[in-house]
Amino acid sequence: MGGAWAIRQARIDELPRLAEIEIDAFATLAEAIGGDREPHALPRSILQQSLDAGLLLVAADLADHPVGFLAAEEIDEALYVIELDVSTAWQRRGAGRCLMLSAVELAKSRGLSAVTLTTDRHVPFNAPFYASVGFALTPTDELPRFLREKLDYEISVGMDPDRRVAMVLAL
Repeated sequence: MGGAWAIRQARIDELPRLAEIEIDAFATLAEAIGGDREPHALPRSILQQSLDAGLLLVAADLADHPVGFLAAEEIDEALYVIELDVSTAWQRRGAGRCLMLSAVELAKSRGLSAVTLTTDRHVPFNAPFYASVGFALTPTDELPRFLREKLDYEISVGMDPDRRVAMVLAL
C-alpha cells in the first residue's frame, strides 16, 4: 500500500486499460528523449504471459482502477522487467517505485537471484530512478546471456546503442 493506491496482481479484464496506461506514459518518455516515434503498447500476448505467470502487477487507485503496471517474466533464475508504466496523471507520486519494490519482493519470494531490466541511460525516470531502487549498471560482458540478447535486440530495432543499458539488482 502506498499513497492513494494499492499494489496487486492484475486481472484479465484490465489488459486493455494497461495498454492505455502504456500509451499515455509514452508521451512523457518521448518528451524526455526528444523522439518522434509513434506510441505503442506491448502486444496483448506479452501481458497475458505475464498475467499467467503471476508477474503482472498493477497500482490501483482507491476505486481499484489501475493507474500503473509492471509486467515481468522469469528467465534463467532472474526476474526480467519487461515494462513499467504509470499514467501521466499519477506520475511522480511513488507508484512506480512501489511497483518495482513489489516486483523485487516477488522475485525474492520465488527464490530468484536477481531482478533485471533494460532502460535508457539518461532519462531521469529510467536508469537514475532504477539506481535509486538498488539496480546497478552492468558491463555488457558481465550480463547474463538473456539480458545481452534483450539489449542487442532493442538496438537492432532502432534504439540508440549509446543510450540503452542493462541493469541488475542482485538478490
